[in-house]
Amino acid sequence: MEQREKNKKPVVKLGSKSSHAAYFMPMLESFAARDDLNEVIKNRVSKACDILDAGVPLFPNDFRKEHAVSWVLEKFGELGDDALERQQDVFALAGRIVSLRSFGKVAFFHLMDQSGRIQCYASREHLDEGVYKIVKKLDVGDIVGVSGHLFRTKTGELTIACRNLKLITRSMRPLPEKYHGLKDMETRYRQRYVDLIVTPRAREIFVKRSLIVREFRRFMEDHGFMEVETPIMQPLAGGATAKPFKTHHNALDLDLFLRIAPELYLKRLLVGGFEKVFELNRSFRNEGIDTRHNPEFTMCEFYWAYATFEDLMNFTEQLFAHLALAACGSTVVPYQGQEIDLTPGHWKRLSFYDSLTEIGGHSPDFYNNYNKVRNYIRERGEKAADSESLQKLQAKLFDLDVEAKLIQPHFIYHYPTEISPLSRRNDQRPEITDRFELFITGRELSNAFSELNDPVDQRLRFEEQVREREAGDDEAHSMDEDYLRALEYGMPPAAGQGVGIDRLVMLLTDSASIREVILFPLLRPEF
Repeated sequence: MEQREKNKKPVVKLGSKSSHAAYFMPMLESFAARDDLNEVIKNRVSKACDILDAGVPLFPNDFRKEHAVSWVLEKFGELGDDALERQQDVFALAGRIVSLRSFGKVAFFHLMDQSGRIQCYASREHLDEGVYKIVKKLDVGDIVGVSGHLFRTKTGELTIACRNLKLITRSMRPLPEKYHGLKDMETRYRQRYVDLIVTPRAREIFVKRSLIVREFRRFMEDHGFMEVETPIMQPLAGGATAKPFKTHHNALDLDLFLRIAPELYLKRLLVGGFEKVFELNRSFRNEGIDTRHNPEFTMCEFYWAYATFEDLMNFTEQLFAHLALAACGSTVVPYQGQEIDLTPGHWKRLSFYDSLTEIGGHSPDFYNNYNKVRNYIRERGEKAADSESLQKLQAKLFDLDVEAKLIQPHFIYHYPTEISPLSRRNDQRPEITDRFELFITGRELSNAFSELNDPVDQRLRFEEQVREREAGDDEAHSMDEDYLRALEYGMPPAAGQGVGIDRLVMLLTDSASIREVILFPLLRPEF
């Protein structure tokens, strides 16, 4: 009996006597089931019934937008009253109502499209009686099409005098209040569609993100790189040390992994004869979520035959300066109350071990003492297994005491070989690699190195990674026999780099969290 009561649909009563009221009942019952039904929504449904009773559809598709709001404002925004009176062109705009004031026989509302917002004036005097009756039923959130000429109100605001108005899409839910908006951050990310309507900064971030990606692509192409595409589903997860997502292909009865990086496929293309390639790609890592990490993320990887990691340092300075100028108008950009100088030539270059001393404050006698480093890391509350090598512990020491202090651009180079399984050994010191990571605002934005193209050395590195995987490290690299075969055909000396696009956008939009710059970040299911 209790179960039947629990599963019983809530009873919803709607005051409207319209024959259309029954149409909305499934929606209203779903609201009620989630304790989400209120008088505002019932009022909107009642108005929707009235509109349908008047023979007006709620979701037509026969209005053609001819002008963008931004174009109208730019072309006519500076005209004086006399010039506007002589200007008799009729403009057809469409967008969402974001504010609405009604005064009996007239109504003012602001219409917003992707490019901007403009005030509209609807008067019973200038509209058909049936059209004006629909105007009286409109709500904030409705999408309408208007056509009319321009004039300026007594307060000086450029306004469209509507000579025709058409409801295009009825909004069944109210938008957040104008002065309160969406304050809860998780609600903003979960309901990004609402966030984009009511939060101007959210729209600005994603417009700028689009510009950054476009300029990144243009810079690469202007420097002779060819854009390519490589597999997202891969039989082996390679190109980085990370835990992958696993899936299964039914027809082949084959387990596959979502890529953690496109690196090994891009380097196969160097073997094939392409000398400059890049891919703007989505990659996936089955790891934690925080202000700097999202399991699905965007990066650009590029590979350059006959270049070294030093060449990529210079190239990166030019690339970031270009993007900063395009997105911010300056190579000095604000970030969380600080000024970050991306001007080429101002970037610091420091070796990995020197950074442990100069920035971390640890002497070589300390960071080369296994027991001291392991005990120190444990005292700081981090894990340090007895099986971990000194080089891995030194990397943790770097994470603890160096990374967060790298606010201005720093290239940290010559990482230990053991933690760089795909990097070329330094010719003079084989225990380190010709690799750098770029840090800005205390976080890594890029990883790059001169590529390892010796198939024997690469096989030995893979074998060591396999041993680590068998010992319990599920982020260790797998053995990739096909990649080794490609190297055996001969890959030219090269340098390669991966740039985190999301973190780059965070920097250039002054965003503190990666969720601010990803349209739909991963969240726990709501329902």
